[in-house]
Amino acid sequence: MKVDFVAIGAHPDDVELSAAGTLMKEIEQGKTVALIDLTEGELGSRGTIETRYEEAAAASKIMGVTDRVNLNLGDGFFDLSQENKIKIIEQIRYYQPEVVFVNAKSDRHPDHGRGAQLAKEACFLSGLVKIETSYEGAPQKPWRPKIVLGYIQDRYLEPNFVVDITAQVPKKIEAILAYKTQFYNPDAEGPQTPISGEDFIDFLKGRWAGFGRSIGVDYAEGFTVDRTIGIKTISDII
Repeated sequence: MKVDFVAIGAHPDDVELSAAGTLMKEIEQGKTVALIDLTEGELGSRGTIETRYEEAAAASKIMGVTDRVNLNLGDGFFDLSQENKIKIIEQIRYYQPEVVFVNAKSDRHPDHGRGAQLAKEACFLSGLVKIETSYEGAPQKPWRPKIVLGYIQDRYLEPNFVVDITAQVPKKIEAILAYKTQFYNPDAEGPQTPISGEDFIDFLKGRWAGFGRSIGVDYAEGFTVDRTIGIKTISDII
């Protein structure tokens, strides 16, 4: 199943929070997107594994993604092991994306930076001929995406570029709030957390507004990249 973009998150909802606007904008242009969750988010203070899967499915439907898979690597405890890298390599070779989005390279939650490093290493290794993998018994061919982009999460990181998501913000918020046990929901049960209050949604919108201001639009998402990005013409810059 070849798709244009793969977005990887350490937890269900990481992608929705930080890159959903950009991905939905591409989907609106006819691009295809698959999501890979590294863990089930089972250590979260609110909700259950079952509700997280239900919420992820609802958010995926809102975004219009082509496919979504959970690798169940272990919330809070996954490492940069060969076994975990192989699991991601198998997915990269299955989806054959041109672009891969990964977690923030440094963030409050240790899973985010570690997830970013794990995914970036797997994307490189996926292109090596001597690493053999298979899917449903069939050998896979090497595949390396053209670029790996890091999205920005809780802590501020200086973006290398930003994407105008002004038109996508209402739907992005809808996708985030599909995680009813995690984010602002007056009817939800469980302890209050740093992300469960209405003020967290205000914080998110403020972050998007800050990125948007830098390019003269209402809202934008920011991304980091480890290599130089090329453009075809100066006219591509806004």
